[in-house]
Amino acid sequence: MAERREQVAPDAVMTRIGQVVMLHHAGDREEARQRFLTLWAEIGEDGDPLHRCTLAHYMADTHDDPADELAWDLRALGAAEELSDDRLARHDGTLAVRALYPSLHLNLAADYVKLGRAEAARSHLRRARCAAAALADDSYGDGVRAAIGRLELRLGMGGEDG
Repeated sequence: MAERREQVAPDAVMTRIGQVVMLHHAGDREEARQRFLTLWAEIGEDGDPLHRCTLAHYMADTHDDPADELAWDLRALGAAEELSDDRLARHDGTLAVRALYPSLHLNLAADYVKLGRAEAARSHLRRARCAAAALADDSYGDGVRAAIGRLELRLGMGGEDG
């Protein structure tokens, strides 16, 4: 019974990340960036891959410089790739990590577009499209698929979704 409680107990680090995301969405980008950096220092380069993936994924959005944004998005993907199969399939009230791959690759594609690297963008966009099968048929999944389609059209790839 205690093991079950442990599995459904809230993750304090994920809660803190969520709080910073809300701060960022409320418009305080600089404060969010500083808090993310503080959390990143606490988690560390070798910390829980789920924490690093989530934090880096959102941290990228706090940057104006496309190269900085790319660096954080690459960290997010790298951390996601470190997760075990058990963690990838786990669904604890948040998105299953497999469902993050389309967004992770979409963000990288967008970063490469901003940096004028169309071939790298197309490569990640193809990976986003392939990973999109893991998305649920809900508003999040619909939004990611639509964004993939828009960027495919922008890059002349004949997007499948509009």
